[in-house]
Amino acid sequence: MTYAEYLAREQTSEVKHEYRRGEVWPHSATPKHARLTAAVSAVIANRLRGTSFIPYASTLRVRIESTDRATYPDLTVICGTEQPASDDPDAITNPTVIVEVLSESTERSDRGEKFAHYQRLTTLREYVLVSQDAQRIEVFRREGSTWVLSIYEAGATVKLESLALEFPVSEVYALPSATTA
Repeated sequence: MTYAEYLAREQTSEVKHEYRRGEVWPHSATPKHARLTAAVSAVIANRLRGTSFIPYASTLRVRIESTDRATYPDLTVICGTEQPASDDPDAITNPTVIVEVLSESTERSDRGEKFAHYQRLTTLREYVLVSQDAQRIEVFRREGSTWVLSIYEAGATVKLESLALEFPVSEVYALPSATTA
């Protein structure tokens, strides 16, 4: 389907869909994934108060025009004013940080082809992957034309240099227990 057809479908759909060069698939999450997304979003959003950085929930579409891709990252942070896509006024093209919570069904893509698309966003400074299986947060940081990986595990303090903030890994994983995951 064309991107215009995709946008028309998204306006009436109860479920969000990702788009890649004419292919469309649903964007969904398990309760465990949703809890981790809420936790990492709250931790980062609380530390961004009073700054020029604005966090956005997973309902914000990010458009990578150069690769004809649209996604709904678990958390997107923008510095300053939103820059909408030329073909989609409801999608932005200028994230500073993107956070994805890994799941069995998305981890391969989040680490591979989706990350390759995100790297084409010239404003993206850091790409954060949050594990569901262990207290582990990976931060890929753009340094010139290279992406450098930092791994933060239990007991460590995550550093997001582009946002000038830090938080303990344990704060993200301090989730109430639940009967479903």
